[in-house]
Amino acid sequence: MPYSDVLSASSPDSGADRNALRETGRIPFARWCPSPNFGPRPEGVSISLLVVHNISLPPGQFGGREIEDFFCNCLDHSAHPYFEALAGIHVSAHLLIRRDGAVVQFVSLLDRAWHAGRSYFEGQEECNDFSIGIELEGTDDTPYTPEQYRRLAQVADLIMAAWPDITDRRITGHCDIAPGRKTDPGPAFDWEHFAAVLDDNRSARRGA
Repeated sequence: MPYSDVLSASSPDSGADRNALRETGRIPFARWCPSPNFGPRPEGVSISLLVVHNISLPPGQFGGREIEDFFCNCLDHSAHPYFEALAGIHVSAHLLIRRDGAVVQFVSLLDRAWHAGRSYFEGQEECNDFSIGIELEGTDDTPYTPEQYRRLAQVADLIMAAWPDITDRRITGHCDIAPGRKTDPGPAFDWEHFAAVLDDNRSARRGA
């Protein structure tokens, strides 16, 4: 399948992986697609927030390479009328989870990706400084796939083990840190289902 990121079903999830994540900032089972749109985190700022987004390019269309091109400043803005408004916009996320659950990483988790924009969480502004941004391939009103929930739970569990300041209550949506400006991941994202899948993932890992 063109541009498929389908991964092995046996993605690693060990203590060694979590220790390596703190050292490298790289999800071990993600395909690396480096974006130039990042910078250093402010000195002394700890990673303490996980932000869930959605994206599709063109809107509502899935499976192409346009998201990757956009985050890497390679998007052909003449290829679709919607893309014309994206010219000159430089953004990124740390991770993208595609509809089949495959993971693409654009920015090291140790660095500051440009995903949140003007934002605040519990009185702290500029969420890019202290957060990790994960994009789900989707739209506000398109149900996310079971594979996406499973992979998001696996990635979140791994990240939370590496950075324990990210607790369950510090996993939030883009709409919650930029209210009135952003709506993603939208009503299609089932937070209760995600919490249940995250709990199942933890139980399975601890019982392994």
